[in-house]
Amino acid sequence: MSQCLTHVVKRTGAVVPFNRERIANAIYRAAVAVGGRDRQTAERLADAVVGILRKTCTGDKVPTVEEIQDVVEKVLIEQGHARTAKAYILYRQERAMRRERRTEVRTQRDPENIPYRKLWEVLNWSVDHSVHNVFRLNERIAKGEFAEIVRESDEAYEKDVDDALAGILHRREALRVAIIAGPSSSCKTTTTAKLEERLKTAGLSLVALNVDNYFFDLEMHPRDEYGDYDFETPQALDLALINEHLQRLIAGEEVMLPRYDFKTGKRQLDVTPMQVHDDQLILIDSLHGLYEGMTAAIPDAQKFKLYIETLLQMKGPDNQYIRFTDLRLMRRMVRDARERAYDPRQTLEHWHYVRSSELRHIIPYVNTADYVVNSATPYELPVMRARLFANFAQWVREYRDDPNRMDAYLRAERVHRLLQALIPIEDESAIPATSHVREFIGGSVYKLH
Repeated sequence: MSQCLTHVVKRTGAVVPFNRERIANAIYRAAVAVGGRDRQTAERLADAVVGILRKTCTGDKVPTVEEIQDVVEKVLIEQGHARTAKAYILYRQERAMRRERRTEVRTQRDPENIPYRKLWEVLNWSVDHSVHNVFRLNERIAKGEFAEIVRESDEAYEKDVDDALAGILHRREALRVAIIAGPSSSCKTTTTAKLEERLKTAGLSLVALNVDNYFFDLEMHPRDEYGDYDFETPQALDLALINEHLQRLIAGEEVMLPRYDFKTGKRQLDVTPMQVHDDQLILIDSLHGLYEGMTAAIPDAQKFKLYIETLLQMKGPDNQYIRFTDLRLMRRMVRDARERAYDPRQTLEHWHYVRSSELRHIIPYVNTADYVVNSATPYELPVMRARLFANFAQWVREYRDDPNRMDAYLRAERVHRLLQALIPIEDESAIPATSHVREFIGGSVYKLH
């Protein structure tokens, strides 16, 4: 390899090692976005990009990320991959706009497409219960009111579930599909269990269509910039087959569902029979339930779309609203470490592409939801303080000077400052087994697997 291709200059000015695989993965991701699944072609195109870079890069000049991306666009267009080139260009522009937004001064909370009325309701509740900033939360904890905060918070969440149920029952004659969507660790599983209990009392039941079984074989999945297989994008799912099966199920037919084996990364077709009766609703519990392509073949009148998010309306020590994504990051760290022996460090390092997929494929569709449930609780924060503070303190030290982990450093530094300002709660006995927060910290009465 040419000496000048040993490193790349990032937009921050940092110099990092050149990685051909990132080029191949970016090309394949763009191809997947327009329906392509040919990894060999992506590899060949990546080689063509590297060939041009070798010819144009001389001496000690180190290419920039922008220069490399310009060459990728040129190769895609010149070699007849116009649709892939368009997807690549649009994705590149989307990332540029997102970077511009991040440079703006954050003087107000970012609603992330959540209806303002919902945010106002949550903020109003937070003020009424004196948990609208970390200092007021600390004051209540210092007074011995932690158990009371737990009770108040869980009651607010349960009311949201009750209101969602009322929306479903109001349209029960026309409905055939119930969609429960939300980003990672928003509490979809427990919310689904609680809603199912209530529906059963009303004479309805849910029959789950597990969309995880519709994953393409692993070798056909897009990868992220680090080469990891991306299960977070809807393009990893066979959306056409999902829509076909939904149409047939609603028509009363029996359908043979596929089964996906996560150990082998392979899907087997026509494995499990499924049929839906008049007193049943098809349940889709998925990150991407609101994504248009997931249920495009089903009329809106037959769908009830429920969105779940951690709508925490509380200001941190910097007087800025705590980010929804930071609470969900901590939830996932605790849950995955407990259930899957998954190192929380890995969760932090991979959160950038979890978040990227949310911003592209989940957040833009929030306003299409029929109802929004807030699953955030103020009392989670002091619990996370006790469980994770030492980890974040360590990550801040380790990632501070690592240009390849800048995203992980920025998240770790922000969460560390937040947790440092909180009174820790180590005794979790005040949190009942019926609480939805138990989905993450353990001890739930609900079957969550």
